[in-house]
Amino acid sequence: MDSKSPDLPAPRRRDLLIAAGLGACLPAGAQGTRSVVDGANRRVNVPARVQRIFPAGPPAAIWLYTLAPDALIGWPRANRGPELEFLLPGIGNRPEVGRLTGRGNTTNLEQLLASKPDLIVDAGSTRQTFVELADRVQAQTGIPYALLDGRLEATAQGYTLLGELTGRTERAARLARYTADTLRTVRERVARATAPPRVYYARGPEGLETGLGGSINVEMFEAMGIRHVATGLQGAWPRCRSNRCWPGTPR
Repeated sequence: MDSKSPDLPAPRRRDLLIAAGLGACLPAGAQGTRSVVDGANRRVNVPARVQRIFPAGPPAAIWLYTLAPDALIGWPRANRGPELEFLLPGIGNRPEVGRLTGRGNTTNLEQLLASKPDLIVDAGSTRQTFVELADRVQAQTGIPYALLDGRLEATAQGYTLLGELTGRTERAARLARYTADTLRTVRERVARATAPPRVYYARGPEGLETGLGGSINVEMFEAMGIRHVATGLQGAWPRCRSNRCWPGTPR
């Protein structure tokens, strides 16, 4: 999930009619459901057996790829040739399905329902904006929509939750332990460091957009003891001019 606030367009009458028709054709997916509390403390009823999952954005796709690649319906953006070399055969080349969140959602209710997912998963911010989006899409489609807390420090818990949602609890437990061990090792090494390096995190076509301190986009620097020079700026994606972002030279 991109930290930009998503804005799924209000459904048109045509979309709602199609959603209702396609929804009636969706497979039951399993006998009965299970109730799971997601990363935003929402109670989500998911099928007893989850086989097809729609990733709401790129981070969710990566989480699913690492835990349950066979259940990943497709990718928010189709992977290109050089990228496919590093992905599992038959998984990396799955179709582009668009995205529900981030900078310009690229799917709609008709496309979402046509892919016949058992579950929608989003990973990233769990603030109210994304809770409302999840509730709205879930209500319009009848497809359970779960949120994962995408903060770095919550990664281990996120894997545990995703394992519960997908029924892959054993592998999820291994990934959660690996994540916790890795972050602990990083923090121990950071604690022994002397002078932390300074960096500038460049976004946008001109490299003049950046993230704020404490945001989900730059928290990896903080975890590694690296100082992001634009920490004190205000705004979701502030633009940098001259020395506004870096009173001291990054190195």
